[in-house]
Amino acid sequence: MNNAKIYITVPSSWGELSDGQLYYVYNLFADNLSLSQIKAYCFFTWSKVKIKCRYGDGYIAKLHKQEFFLASDVVAAAMHSLDYLDTVPEVPVRISHIKRAHAADASLVGFPFERYLYCENLYQGFLQMQNHDLLIEMARLLYDDDAIKMNQAEKMSVFWWWMAIKRQFGKQFSHFFQGVANSDNLLHANTPHPPTAQELQDAMNAQIRALTKGDVTKEREILAMDTWRALTELNAQAREYEELQRISK
Repeated sequence: MNNAKIYITVPSSWGELSDGQLYYVYNLFADNLSLSQIKAYCFFTWSKVKIKCRYGDGYIAKLHKQEFFLASDVVAAAMHSLDYLDTVPEVPVRISHIKRAHAADASLVGFPFERYLYCENLYQGFLQMQNHDLLIEMARLLYDDDAIKMNQAEKMSVFWWWMAIKRQFGKQFSHFFQGVANSDNLLHANTPHPPTAQELQDAMNAQIRALTKGDVTKEREILAMDTWRALTELNAQAREYEELQRISK
């Protein structure tokens, strides 16, 4: 061993993770490991640091062909660089393709509003029933492949992708999605009283009615609309309603 400086790098945000790294972390999530274990596996795998043995208050480690002493407190501090794995991504990320099926835009730009509504209902259904077939149904829409087959990591990717979409939409369309941007709520979304199928259907119908303004002849046009355009209009209507409520008080 020598005194040369060793530079260890790992991805510093969800947005820096490659498809391969997303597969890796989602496989760990699927194995129900603790967050500390997940971050430890990711740190040593992504940094390519190999631990040879314990030595004093640290380890003898190897990076490429160079051996060096790695103090335990240095490892602990470096692991904090992966603390973002504890939270829902600020900006949606997803595995870009599953076999030959390519994913929709990560933030659903250009994604039909009808498909968005269907995915949201499937997501809420998954929260209630923990039925992984519902994640596969979501993937069929998000990857535009009716015959898609998925492993556990890919299902986990769809779940986290949708949580990140809800967080982003909660911030972008804050009047319409009040309180949805809170990451803790998204990570612990099994509320004591989740919405029923009828409540979900009613909510979807209310959104469609708000956009069509009661004109049923516009329904197909609304459902084919880009999701961002539809939510922008719904957010504007919610803001106007809030303003009217404020004035009337």
